[in-house]
Formats: sequence, C-alpha cells, structure tokens
Amino acid sequence: MGIADFFQGELIDVIEWTDDSRDTLSYRFPDDDKAIKNGAQLIVRESQVAQFVYLGAFGDLFTPGKHTLTTGNIPILTKLASWKYGFNSPFKADVYYVITRLFTGNKWGTSNPVMLRDNDFGVVRVRAFGTYDFRIVDPPTFLREVAGSDHNFRLDEFGDTMRSRIVSLFTDAIASAKVPVLDVASRYNELGEALLPMINPAVRAKYGLEITSFIVENVSVPPEVESALDKRASMTAIGNLNDYVKYQMAQGFEKGGAGAAGTAAELAVGFGIAQQMMQQGFSGGAAAPTVAPELLGPADAAKVLGVTEADVLAVLASGELKGKKIGSSWRITRAALNAYLAE
Repeated sequence: MGIADFFQGELIDVIEWTDDSRDTLSYRFPDDDKAIKNGAQLIVRESQVAQFVYLGAFGDLFTPGKHTLTTGNIPILTKLASWKYGFNSPFKADVYYVITRLFTGNKWGTSNPVMLRDNDFGVVRVRAFGTYDFRIVDPPTFLREVAGSDHNFRLDEFGDTMRSRIVSLFTDAIASAKVPVLDVASRYNELGEALLPMINPAVRAKYGLEITSFIVENVSVPPEVESALDKRASMTAIGNLNDYVKYQMAQGFEKGGAGAAGTAAELAVGFGIAQQMMQQGFSGGAAAPTVAPELLGPADAAKVLGVTEADVLAVLASGELKGKKIGSSWRITRAALNAYLAE
C-alpha cells in the first residue's frame, strides 16, 4: 500500500445513513476520527436532513438528495472554517442526520395535579393525560435544546425529556386561555385542537418541534367539582323547575296517591282546600284539617312538594318560590308555598 493509498483510506468520501428503526430522532454519522475529503458524496434520504456541526457551531443543512461537498454548497462551513481560497483540503466536522417524519401516538400526562385558577371554584387541582403527534421542523434548535450531542437519540429518551415540558406547556396554555374548569372537564375532545395554536409557537421556538395533533383524552377534577358538574347536568336535564314539580304532582294523581309524588299532590290539594275554607269562613265546628306550620324550612317544603331539598333551594335562589333568607337558612311561608303551587 502506497502513502497515497494510506491517506486515501483515512478520508471519508461517502456520507450516508440508512434508518433501519422507527424510533430514532437523530443520529451522528460515525467518522472514526477521519476527515472529509474535497468532493465527498453526501446522501440524504427522504424524511431526513443532514446537519453539519463544525467546532460546536451549526453549519450547512442539507435536504434529501445526493450532494457533492464543494465550496459552492457549503458556504456556512466555508465561512466557519475561514477557508479564504475555498475548500481544498480535508476537514473534520460532525454530521447529524435528523428524522423529519411524523412521530405519532406519544403519551403525555400529569404525574402530579396541576393548579389552575378558576372563576367559579378559585384554585383547582386538575389531572390530565392524552397523546400527541409531532415532527422536527428546526433541526439546529432540536439538536441544541433536546438531543444534544447524543450519537443516537431515540424516542424513549425523547419521551422522558419532553413529558414534563409538554405538561408545563399544557398548563400555561390552559391558564392563558382562561377556560372554566367545568368546560375543561366536559369538553376535552375540543380542548386539544383549541390549545394547538397556543402550544405550537412555544414548542417551535424552544425545541424546534411542531405538534400536529394534541389530544386530551381525560381530565379529572376533585370530587367537589365533579359534584358541581353533575348538578349542572341535572339542572339542564330537568329544565324549568316549576314545570318539573307540577309534572311530579300530575304523576302522583295518576298513581292514585301512591309514593312521594302522590303524597305531594295530596298535600298540595289539602293546602288549597284549607286555604279556601279559611278564606270563606267555613270552620264548621269540626276539627280543622291538618296543615303545615306557618313557617317551613327547605326540608319541610321538599317533603310537601315531593322533591329534594336541593330542588327547593334552587327555586328559592331563582326567585320562583318566595322566601326569606336568615343567615344561611331559608324560611318559607305557607302562603308563599300555596302561591307557588297555584302558578
């Protein structure tokens, strides 16, 4: 072997990498401490880009195709290396292949509850999880901020690195959007799509990535918030409480007085008869019919109406049923209850 052949064997004349896996994000071409010769062939396949790094500084970026490395197509590297008269001698540089295809089905989730400020409930603890799809759109930023100098950066390493960052971005986006917690918990299918425009600018600028799909599969809230959500759904299903109570009374009549609804209906009729007798002066000397006390609490009114105490509190709050609130307690007159039933 001659000296020329020896030096020729110490130079790299073809740079290429065939990705035989589905989970590699970036790969540093192994140069075995060899230099790249003038006119070397660089082969970049589909879904790849090749990023040159010279002494820690990012050089030229090559897209898919076959490239001959000359002064004309490595202007950044030429400037970094201070080749005043062009690229004439072998040089050393790191070549990173970065995969640009779409990576799908990556999981994200909150390991601990995140705190959100909500107008209805104050500060609320929320847990969430889902999946996201992403691709690399800015290789220099990705290599600098995520992969580093890893010679073979894989998807499992990426998941560990990015999970907490994605959760942080999700939390910031939710806080900025000021979405009510009740809406977060009940409309998370729409939430991910709405958050994408808020998450992507930060992901691109910080990590060189683009998230193409961000799916919120579940959001769990504390039990007290779940209870409030259930009550809101129940109110929506019931509709007008006044009509609902009258409907229950009608059902009681149909059942011949059986059950709570029947009792409510009978008591309501009793109230009506008693009121008419008192108005017309018909005491008749006979024993007066049993009627409710002059003042009723919500629980007493609920028994009369055959509904829950929560239903009575709701119509009191809405003003449909007149009552007086003393401290935290409500008091309802018999006349107000009769007037409500007569509507």
